[in-house]
Amino acid sequence: MKDTFKVGKYEFTSRLMVGSGKYPTNEIMKKALEESGAEVVTVAVRRVDITGKEESFLTHIDRKKYTILPNTAACYTADDAIRTSMLAREALETELVKLEVIGSEKTLFPDNEELLVAARKLVKEGFTVLPYTNDDPIMAKKLEDIGCAAVMPLAAPIGSGLGIRNPYNIRIILETIKVPVIVDAGVGTASDAAIALELGCDGVLMNTGIAGAKDPVAMAKAMRFAVEAGRLAYKAGRIPRKLYATASSPLGGLIE
Repeated sequence: MKDTFKVGKYEFTSRLMVGSGKYPTNEIMKKALEESGAEVVTVAVRRVDITGKEESFLTHIDRKKYTILPNTAACYTADDAIRTSMLAREALETELVKLEVIGSEKTLFPDNEELLVAARKLVKEGFTVLPYTNDDPIMAKKLEDIGCAAVMPLAAPIGSGLGIRNPYNIRIILETIKVPVIVDAGVGTASDAAIALELGCDGVLMNTGIAGAKDPVAMAKAMRFAVEAGRLAYKAGRIPRKLYATASSPLGGLIE
C-alpha cells in the first residue's frame, strides 16, 4: 500500500514540500523540483506578476505535475494575509493557502493573535488553511479547533538552517492534535529533515535549505532521500535509548 497522507481533500505521496524562491536561476529551480520528488510547491503570492507584463517564474513550474501552495509571506496583519489569500485564490485558482502572519521583521516569528484571526476568517471562506506557527502545542490545538487542515510549526527561525531546536515540543504537538503536522522553517540539511520524519511528523516544507545550498539540485535529492528514510525509520520503530550497553551477540549457549 502507498504511504500517503491527506491535507483536507488533497492526498499526497511525497512528504517533502518545497519552495520556489531564492534559486540562482529558474532552470536550477526546475531541476531541483524534479530531483526533490515533491508534489507540492509553495509560491509567495507577492512574487506573482498578475499583470502579465513580465514573465512569471510560474511558467517554469508544471501545474499538471505540481500542486501549487500559495503563501502569504511578508504579511504582517490578519487583514493583509486575508487579502493576499483572496488574491491568490483568484489568480492561481486554488483554495489552498500556507498562511503566514509575521510578527517581527527581524526574527520572522509568527504573530499568533493575528494568525488566529486570519485563519478563522479564511476557514469560513472555504480555504484549506495550512498555518505557519511557532512550536507551541496550545497554539497548534487552537488552529486545529478552528478548522485548519494542517499545522506547520517552525523548527527554527526562517532561513536559519539551525534544524529542529525543540523536538520535545514537536512531539507534544504530535500527541495533541490529529491533523497533519508539517515542520516548516529552519531545516538546513538532510539530517534535519530525517529527524522531523523520525519524530512522526507527516511532512516537512523547506526552501532556503535547498535553494541556498552550493548545489541546490543535489541538495534537493538528498532531502528527498532523507524524508523517505526518516519516514521508514519512524514506521520501523527505533530501539529505546539506554544508559548502558546491551550485547549485540547473545552470550547464552556458548561452549566453554
